[in-house]
Amino acid sequence: MNIQMKTEDKTNFVPMHDLAIHSSLEVDNQNIIVGIGEILWDVFPHGKVMGGAPANFAYHVSQFGLNGFAVSAIGDDELGNEIIENLNGNNLKYLIERTPFATGTVQVKLNTNGIPEYEILENVAWDNIPFSPEMEALALKTKTICFGSLAQRSTISQSTINRFISFMPADALRIFDINLRQHFYSRELIEKSLNLCNVLKINDDEVIIVGQLFELRAKSELEICQYLIDNFCIDMLILTKGVLGSFIITPSETSFKPTPLVEVADTVGAGDSFTAAFVAAVLKGKSISDAHQFAVDVSAFVCTQHGAMPILPDALKFKI
Repeated sequence: MNIQMKTEDKTNFVPMHDLAIHSSLEVDNQNIIVGIGEILWDVFPHGKVMGGAPANFAYHVSQFGLNGFAVSAIGDDELGNEIIENLNGNNLKYLIERTPFATGTVQVKLNTNGIPEYEILENVAWDNIPFSPEMEALALKTKTICFGSLAQRSTISQSTINRFISFMPADALRIFDINLRQHFYSRELIEKSLNLCNVLKINDDEVIIVGQLFELRAKSELEICQYLIDNFCIDMLILTKGVLGSFIITPSETSFKPTPLVEVADTVGAGDSFTAAFVAAVLKGKSISDAHQFAVDVSAFVCTQHGAMPILPDALKFKI
């Protein structure tokens, strides 16, 4: 059931239309895990699937029995209606603003290795996420958040993400999934986000770009990671390297796990599922090593499926 509300815009953002809120937002005070930022349609040659890294993250943490919420914006259009239908169909809680801007879409082409290439439309709904009283109320109860750089390409959504984080409890887990896409980032944006987070998720392509932006070209991937841990308040750093494995690095330990050999359908959302699985396992008291292995297993399964939000088998859901 959705509660449809009309509200006046008391911010300097965009005019607010109907606000779609999952009914459990009003009644469930359980610790909340939020993915905030882009929600959109990934348009493949064979059809479209709902995506966006924050929504993918929220969906996967929900599959592990945690209280995940997707926070974003859609347009007052048919694609936006279909987003709400899909969120309801996936039993994913959400706080989604309706705006006068079109619902976001991304054209996705897969190369011969199943690696996606993206064409991301600009000035769409998730570029214009307004901050609302309902969002403030949600932030006050949010104990874990995952945000990225892509939704911060616009000043409106960037401001909303920053304000949301500012209302969260001081001891909250703040995950920056750097998620560099096309030209939608800068050193200044990355540095600001690194100062907001205490967990960083980055892949092997992104770590090289960050090394270049921070003038660390002569350093190795792990040296760049260590630099980020030493110079920002990062308690855990997640480095994924595709088929070459992955690292979890903390100030006191480093965990490496190889990537299983699987038949890849596509890798869309694999990194998001990795982050969600790792965080869920840590929140449920698993060790860094055990949480890391669980994340590897979950993301490997997601790679065998089409789209970013497959239903996980019970063997994985109930493994933690």
